[in-house]
Amino acid sequence: MADQLPETSLQIRTLVTPEGKLELSLENAPVKAPGPDQVLVRVEGTPINPSDLGLLVGGADMSTAVQGGTKDSPTVSADVPEGGLRAMKARLGQSLAVGNEGAGTVIAAGDSPAAQALLGKMVTCLGGNMYQQYRTLHVSQCMALPDGTTAEQGASCYVNPLTALSFVETMKAKGHEALVHTAAASNLGQMLNKICLKDGVPILNIVRKEEQAEILRGIGAKHIVNSTSPTFMEDLINGLVETGATMGFDAIGGGPLAGQLLIAMEAAASRKMKEYSRYGSGQETQVYIYGRLDMSPTIVPAGVGFAWNLSGYLLTPFLEKASPEVCARMYKRVIDELNTTFASHYTKTISLAEALDLETLHAYNAKATGEKYLIDPTL
Repeated sequence: MADQLPETSLQIRTLVTPEGKLELSLENAPVKAPGPDQVLVRVEGTPINPSDLGLLVGGADMSTAVQGGTKDSPTVSADVPEGGLRAMKARLGQSLAVGNEGAGTVIAAGDSPAAQALLGKMVTCLGGNMYQQYRTLHVSQCMALPDGTTAEQGASCYVNPLTALSFVETMKAKGHEALVHTAAASNLGQMLNKICLKDGVPILNIVRKEEQAEILRGIGAKHIVNSTSPTFMEDLINGLVETGATMGFDAIGGGPLAGQLLIAMEAAASRKMKEYSRYGSGQETQVYIYGRLDMSPTIVPAGVGFAWNLSGYLLTPFLEKASPEVCARMYKRVIDELNTTFASHYTKTISLAEALDLETLHAYNAKATGEKYLIDPTL
């Protein structure tokens, strides 16, 4: 245990009031001394992922956002529409901490051998409440990083890398042989392509812009379709025939895209039919929605056949159900390929206060492809 621990930890808090207001602020919270199997981490890098934004700004209408407070202690408030309030009923009136993952140095440790082994080490962490200066965590929530690894390199070891790996694990477990992925030039999408290329898994990538397609070609992607092309559906069906993909992971969520994937999968399967059936191909198709870049309703029209499946997907339930062997294999691969397959690149590194600067908040909340922000609470 360190001789003198910091007394308080500055952290970002998010609150949705019953009256329909989102309130973001910085608060000082007491630092908890680590127990026998715990460590105290000085957080030096924590990424802003879409999953973090879901908690940070929730269903608020950010076009109504107003800056308050001071430069060093800013606040942001915004209106929450009635639909958003219904969706967030369970959190109304609760001030919540934010930040799924991050990395930093262990500055104090409990008495157990596992905790003491991490003292002074740079670790990557998954435990929530990472948008703060200091975080007390159980040793099971931390992984030691290789010597010389920076917090920036280790900050995004969990959410995107493990999600990308889980897509391939899910595909194999469900008996599929290839994947479709939307918003495919994202940080996660690039990782998924590198995994599939290395593992020999065919993957069909869907992007919205030619610049995004060029990003993917630069890392070796072979099958890319532009959803804004006038020949999109034809290109999509042809790509599905070429790859044999019958499972998709959709980051968009709302609008027609998930339905278009299912229609195209059925059309691709129908091309292989030797005789007509009014019930369709019978090929089981699956699309998982794992993100909500589009908050509008998901549209699934006719033409998807009768063996289609559409459902939500989250990493945490996957990890809870996966065997210890599968999880250990995934964790090891992330560490082994930290600076290659799973390297993350950031647009900008900001302080806790800058994260609540309204102009900066609008920039990272746009969730633009290739735009990823890192918070360094030591700044």
